[in-house]
Amino acid sequence: MRVNSEYTGRVVPAEFLETLADPKQVATLDSKREALIDRLSTAPLVSARVVMGFTRAMEGLLLAVTGTLIAVYHPGFIEEGNTASYLPLIAAVGLAFPLLAQVFGLYTIPSFVRPVDHIARLFTSWTLIFAAITMAVFLSKSGDSYSRVWLASWYAMGLAVLVISRMVSARFVHYWNRNGQLSRHAVLVGGGQPAEQLLEALDGSQATDVAVVGIFDDRDDLRSPPQVHNLPKLGTVSELIDFVRRARIDILLVTLPLTAEDRLLQILKRLWVLPVDIRLSAYTQKLHYRPRAYSYIGNVPFLDVFDKPLTDWGLVLKAIEDRVIAALALILLSPVMLLVALAIKFGSKGPVLFKQKRYGFNNELIEVYKFRSMYHNMSDADAAKLVTKGDPRVTPIGRFLRKSSLDELPQIFNVLRGELSLVGPRPHATKAKAADQLYNDVVDGYFARHRVKPGITGWAQINGWRGETDTAEKLQRRVEHDLYYIENWSLAFDLYILWCTPISLLKTESAY
Repeated sequence: MRVNSEYTGRVVPAEFLETLADPKQVATLDSKREALIDRLSTAPLVSARVVMGFTRAMEGLLLAVTGTLIAVYHPGFIEEGNTASYLPLIAAVGLAFPLLAQVFGLYTIPSFVRPVDHIARLFTSWTLIFAAITMAVFLSKSGDSYSRVWLASWYAMGLAVLVISRMVSARFVHYWNRNGQLSRHAVLVGGGQPAEQLLEALDGSQATDVAVVGIFDDRDDLRSPPQVHNLPKLGTVSELIDFVRRARIDILLVTLPLTAEDRLLQILKRLWVLPVDIRLSAYTQKLHYRPRAYSYIGNVPFLDVFDKPLTDWGLVLKAIEDRVIAALALILLSPVMLLVALAIKFGSKGPVLFKQKRYGFNNELIEVYKFRSMYHNMSDADAAKLVTKGDPRVTPIGRFLRKSSLDELPQIFNVLRGELSLVGPRPHATKAKAADQLYNDVVDGYFARHRVKPGITGWAQINGWRGETDTAEKLQRRVEHDLYYIENWSLAFDLYILWCTPISLLKTESAY
């Protein structure tokens, strides 16, 4: 069984587990358990949380040491006797960077298994820290107190130190990961169909460090098969307790249905004495819970199924982000917008702007602005006909605008009016289709993407899901990315998407 491609190493290889699952090769449950215990009890494990915590502290310290060494050994940058005044700023950066890097997901095992893929996030985090420093120094009117040469040197050297330390750390993490030393070993309590569904979900999930090694179930082989998903059934719950104590198991995943309350209580009363994590699986293929599993109303517990995506300070931060950045973008991009408007005006007859009704927040209809990219007499206000490669309705100038996404720039005005956000699921026209079906007929729960304001750019777009949606699969993937964004929204996530958007626009294969 492959739990996840990010975690390729296994203390207990999949082939070994398949051998145990075959009754012709290992006949008795006792021999299966003993074979696994021999493997697991001698495996040297490394805590992923400890590794990541140590890395956070090390990177903050390295940045602080780098800034201090530049100040001490290059005194020409700093007035004599003034080095000590730099230490509070250095300490603040050393503490702040790991916190921001944590938000950007830079302290996870996958970020070290594939460090090159995360260099952009590392660069963004370090750049944002220095942008904040510059702003703070400017607003506090203490710009003359700090050497600009020192700041520039620290920025460049700090970035180099971060990249080098990442590559060195990645070698250790890759070694531990390859040998399976970062995995948490788990067994399932309960087999059958619930176990199979859970194992399939774990197999397809991302960034899980859990390696499931077997199944324990009191039921006979007719009700609970001797193997599920190439994993062997190793015995009963009574035999599980001794196995866990000897095999250094880290986590028990109880897969019994929530309706089996009496049976669950009996099993949990027997298992709670073990020094391991015990998790009751709430997974079903029909219902998915929120990442935060439960909440209380008074003293009454509830399972969290869905939360309102943006509330309270989240709404405030999102509104400030939209208005401030949109206003700055309008000022900076106004010359480009003027040139585009002139090119459209002199390129073909008709208005410069194209207005189209699209779905906004909570399925409300909004009028979205775009630069006109089609011949005026061929415009499709409802987007009933998909734009395809070489579409004769698109003007020569419009073809360039659509490929470069410059036709979307007038939507900055929609952002300033509060109808759109800078970042969010892209707004779709009311009659837009994929595979000759309306979007909401193609994807179940399609309208769930309208639980937040639509955006000019989004998580789907920077991951390559922009342009033509001629198949159900393309639309499905786009909606999946939109829903992921909604469930994981943060201000840092928005800034990361905005940072990556210009680079993603270079990929024009699907933009017509």
